[in-house]
Amino acid sequence: MAHTTMTVRLSGALRDVVAANVGETGSYENVSEYLRDLIRRDKERTEQQVFDRLKAELVLAFAAPESSYVPLTAADVISRNQHKD
Repeated sequence: MAHTTMTVRLSGALRDVVAANVGETGSYENVSEYLRDLIRRDKERTEQQVFDRLKAELVLAFAAPESSYVPLTAADVISRNQHKD
């Protein structure tokens, strides 16, 4: 995998947070390690939010009464989706 070098400028409180978490007193050996961990955790959080929304939709769908379901053919679904633009 190729590595990409990025430059990030931080000042004030953000710089202080990074400094407090890196080095001898922090949990990370260097800034790159800290940023990679933050990015991974943000990615996991985003994926969990997507999963939670899908799960909530499925819970609602399965809780709906049978009378609310309408039979559809594959052609009906394709036609409906083509007209959503």
